[in-house]
Amino acid sequence: MTDPAATHPATPVRLIARAIELCTLIPYSLVALLARFSIAATFWKSGQTKIEGLAIDIVSGTFEFGLPRLSASAIPLFEHEYQLPLLPPALAAQLAAFSEHLFPLLILLGLATRFSALALFGMTLVIQLFVYPDAYPTHGVWAAVLLLLVAKGPGLLAIDHLIARRYGYAG
Repeated sequence: MTDPAATHPATPVRLIARAIELCTLIPYSLVALLARFSIAATFWKSGQTKIEGLAIDIVSGTFEFGLPRLSASAIPLFEHEYQLPLLPPALAAQLAAFSEHLFPLLILLGLATRFSALALFGMTLVIQLFVYPDAYPTHGVWAAVLLLLVAKGPGLLAIDHLIARRYGYAG
């Protein structure tokens, strides 16, 4: 049996097959780098709203280097708007501010990427379930990006890749 698309080069089936083939040429490392930068920026910017004394935003050109501390609005935000179960607001604010700076930085560098993405995935679940349950379209996008990084790793442009090569680990 012959492939009908092969006998008629201009058929829609052939064009679709060629378009799909071209899509497969997009390097995963490029997708992973964009995913890492985008998700890191999302959480970093959120973390920046919770602290004072350290401000780094390469897009807007804002740089303030100092000792970071919780902003005056951080704890009230966790007391009145976020209201997480089981965690006191002061502890929740500290943990969120710390996590929203450490894990995005690690993801951006491609260091402990899968662990960091998993940590932010857990944070995304908490936000979705307890804080903003109606924001599932946004949180679904975050979850998809984070799960991609957990499942496939950071790509070639990452410290994790260099470490894996050094120790002969392929994943």
